[in-house]
Amino acid sequence: MSLPPTNPSLPQNDTPEQKAARAAQIVQARDTYAWTITIPSLPGVPLASTLPDSNKPTLDWLVLLVGIGVQLVRNQLAINKSASEAQALGVLPAALDEAVVKLVAIETWLAPISAYTPPVHGGSVIIQALEKLAGGIVKDLQLGEIGTKIAETEAHIATLLDLIGKTAPAASGPVTMDEYRKLFATFAVPGIAYECVSDEVFAHLRVAGPNPMLIKGIDAIPANFGVTAEQYAGVVAGDTLSAALAAGRLFLCDYAVLEILEPGTWQGNAKYPVHPIALFAIPPQGDALVPVAIQCGQDPTQYPVFTPAPVAGNRWGWEMAKSIVQVADGNWHELLAHLAHTHLLIESVAVAAHRTLADVHPVWALLLPHFEGTLFINDAAATSLIAPNGPIDHIFAGTIKSTQVLAVQARLGFDFTERMPPNDFTRRGVADPGTLPTYPYRDDALRVWQAIRGWAADYLAVYYADDAAVAADTELAAWVASVQGEAKVTGFPSIATRDQLADACAMIMFTASAQHAAVNFPQRDVMSFAPAISGAIWAPLPSQQAGQDKTGWLSQFLPLPLALEQLNVLMLLGSIHYRPLGDYQSNTYPYGPWFQDPAVTGAGGPLPRFQAVLKQVEAEIVAANANRLFPYPYLQPSLIPTSINI
Repeated sequence: MSLPPTNPSLPQNDTPEQKAARAAQIVQARDTYAWTITIPSLPGVPLASTLPDSNKPTLDWLVLLVGIGVQLVRNQLAINKSASEAQALGVLPAALDEAVVKLVAIETWLAPISAYTPPVHGGSVIIQALEKLAGGIVKDLQLGEIGTKIAETEAHIATLLDLIGKTAPAASGPVTMDEYRKLFATFAVPGIAYECVSDEVFAHLRVAGPNPMLIKGIDAIPANFGVTAEQYAGVVAGDTLSAALAAGRLFLCDYAVLEILEPGTWQGNAKYPVHPIALFAIPPQGDALVPVAIQCGQDPTQYPVFTPAPVAGNRWGWEMAKSIVQVADGNWHELLAHLAHTHLLIESVAVAAHRTLADVHPVWALLLPHFEGTLFINDAAATSLIAPNGPIDHIFAGTIKSTQVLAVQARLGFDFTERMPPNDFTRRGVADPGTLPTYPYRDDALRVWQAIRGWAADYLAVYYADDAAVAADTELAAWVASVQGEAKVTGFPSIATRDQLADACAMIMFTASAQHAAVNFPQRDVMSFAPAISGAIWAPLPSQQAGQDKTGWLSQFLPLPLALEQLNVLMLLGSIHYRPLGDYQSNTYPYGPWFQDPAVTGAGGPLPRFQAVLKQVEAEIVAANANRLFPYPYLQPSLIPTSINI
């Protein structure tokens, strides 16, 4: 981010001298924000060729990362200590003793900052804490001191990452659910670790889990799905398949897109990609989904249909089928809903904005806080997370090359207008609460969408007097052309009216904030427990439901070292809540308010109105959660970061 514009203006309203200055600044920005489609892990996706310094994290963000890293190392040391005591060793190995010394030093450095309570006026909590520690009477730290503190914090992060790698315990003993739970030595064990996964929770995850964007209503059974009317009637008492279809009470999750994945291996162990079909229903007079049937692959001649099992001999086959769906959902979530549809999409839009909009343009000012940290975190993901020998390569079923291809295709195939929340719910046949009453993601997403859409319209009305002003904006036209062309964003609209511009800006802001929150933060609460949702099946898929046992079910789950790797990665990604939606600050020290125009920030202006609406939405979601069987906190505005910064 740069310094905020004091007086945003449209190019058609500027003097010749101002127009020349704008043009010169854009030329410079084009040098800084150059395109590339040759990032090795994401070939073909338009991204920034280099990471500009202005996109690097603030000190506040870095210190938050240190805090999470300390927790992860402490957890690993506790696992090692428990293992040592179980083996009657009595003491930690020397390498772990050294790790403890380093960790204590970092904890000592972090403790005064973590304990600091900021004054009521707000601002940067970490900076205020450091000022207090430095003497308290100096109002501003010097830029050189900020640089020193950032370097110091980055060094601690490097140490913590090194410690996580060096202190990972080796696999030992038989794999049981209890062994997976013991990986949460110092963390609270997620509630899902004790369900793993009941039919009720399994169905609920489709509408309120990490990936509530796939389920769709159907009015006919797909030709390649072998469920029968008899099987349906045996599951949903007092109902028929034809009646459920006619009433719009059947819903499908189809993972056919995952067929592109080629089987990978880890340390010689085979991994099995999956692409199942799962059917759910709202029973007559019911209000929540129930699972009906699972076909573990796309070909009904190869994969029989499994159903919930009242017969004891069929129980473990059904559990295996549910785990297969959970693995498919983990792939769809991480590679499509999370990486492709939020991270990669927003970076392409952001680079286009930097290359075409002057930093005095009101649209640039509106959107820039929603881009904070995205290029930085995407660069880290491209070089480590989805790279060879990274966590995705280890934990997910596909070869890293086929996994990358899937993510690239998902990004380039994303339709911007089609996926705006109201359009998306209608497209998938899940917009009507009358047919799908319990859908927390839909209900809360629409609340937040309406708030953001209203903010976008109110803000833009300050600078665009009418639709003619939109049509006359040459920089805006260049941005739209860049997003549609260089950025390869399918379905990005041509913009000639204020309403069209408000829709586009709202979609960008919603995706960067609320949509990313919806897919990111369940990673800690749900996905950190690997048997609940992971990336691969580790045994051949069952050929029939009958005759399976618990040992076969357990054999599907990933090895313990990889379960710990998954825990570490997803605890980290799902724990950093930085700068909530509506709290707009610069990321340039001293991190003051971003919006400077009194027409935007003044009493009764667009920003105070937006902040008031967010408080109302927060209250509505809190009230809804009080009445939900399973609370859904991920779209509470106070828990939605403004940007994709983790």
